[in-house]
Amino acid sequence: MIQREMYMKRIRPFIGTDLVKVMTGIRRCGKSVMLNLIQDELKASGVQDVQMISFNFEVMSNAHLCTAQALHDEVLKQAAAIEGKVYLFFDEIQEVAQWEKAINSFRIELDCDIYITGSNAYLLSSEYSTYLSGRCVEIKMLPLSFAEFIDFHGFTIQEVKSALGGTKKQAVDADGTHYELREIFDAYMRYGGMPGIADVGLEQDKALTLLDGIYSTVIVRDILEREKRRGQRQITDAILLKKIILFLADNIGSSVSVSSIGNTLVNEGLLDEGHRKTKPSAHTVQAYVNALLEAYFFYDIKRFDIKGKEFLRTLGKYYIVDIGLRNYLLGFRNRDSGHAIENVVYFELLCRGYDVAIGKVGTAEVDFIATKADEKLYVQVTESMESETVRARELAPLQKIADNYEKIVLSLNPGLDSSYEGIKSLNLIDWLLESK
Repeated sequence: MIQREMYMKRIRPFIGTDLVKVMTGIRRCGKSVMLNLIQDELKASGVQDVQMISFNFEVMSNAHLCTAQALHDEVLKQAAAIEGKVYLFFDEIQEVAQWEKAINSFRIELDCDIYITGSNAYLLSSEYSTYLSGRCVEIKMLPLSFAEFIDFHGFTIQEVKSALGGTKKQAVDADGTHYELREIFDAYMRYGGMPGIADVGLEQDKALTLLDGIYSTVIVRDILEREKRRGQRQITDAILLKKIILFLADNIGSSVSVSSIGNTLVNEGLLDEGHRKTKPSAHTVQAYVNALLEAYFFYDIKRFDIKGKEFLRTLGKYYIVDIGLRNYLLGFRNRDSGHAIENVVYFELLCRGYDVAIGKVGTAEVDFIATKADEKLYVQVTESMESETVRARELAPLQKIADNYEKIVLSLNPGLDSSYEGIKSLNLIDWLLESK
């Protein structure tokens, strides 16, 4: 089993503590595997199999346990036969009605260490978090980063001699075949980072089948079939939902308002097949967008005024959780590659533990402001820095920022200069592989 070390590093400090470890993220991004990896690590430290109680609530054999009372009774029954600390693992806990009451009860009644996964952001909403306030730690999981993609697909990175006498990095597969890193990156940009892709291989038909399964599961189980939640609108119009998904997928990295979504859908006749001729209300569109955010299908990003040091209410942007899912929805072709690589950079920054916002400095915009503790990083993303016009455009917003935090431009073609008045021009692929 391939380790996902970046997540294990975040979990390890909390293993054995009374904090509930909550792993969240879109379905099929690897949360269940993380539970297995944690169990392996516990076993290596001396914990016995018999001390572990594990339930996956996606399987029908556990359907009778999908109420807080039923789960509580079953766990206490099994725990009664265990000596020492009990280790509890609950996969897709949102399937259990009032699960938070059961989890809180376990904390009180048992000497236990609890790990749960969930595929809906509502899992830790204020309504539920009351029970676990200050008693849980969330580990946000994402599909594979590019560095993880290389590992999962059986490639290793090797230094080889270049034609110019220096060295360069290449990817090598299990058979010893060498590939340029750009080839592997292109595959990543095509198929995305869902771990299941590694099981079926980099073949379009197989990838489409897997991505279709993920899409259908998320849309049907996590959105269309979800129960109406307190204060939230039920999502019932499957056609409207699909059209909003396609709109957001086609406009990743672009400024989007709720009203613009409704206007575009009507003006371009995109709702005709659903017999809806009038524009859906802003409230309706917002409810559908919120459902997609809850299911971790899209992520939204706000604007931050660098000089005023405050978040703005003006237009934000949306990014899709996996670029392979975007290609599944819109077609496997080279479309809007600039925003696509921007999408990859955004999630790489999240993977590295940064909080990310769009930067506004005067009338100019910085693609990303990434902050973590006392660290701050300003990032511009472009396909190439070889054109003088592009260089001027990408450098201008960064040059207006007066502080001394690191400023970088990431591109597939950085050009000849590695620095412009202290602003670094970095190769995107090299930057993505910094952790390897």
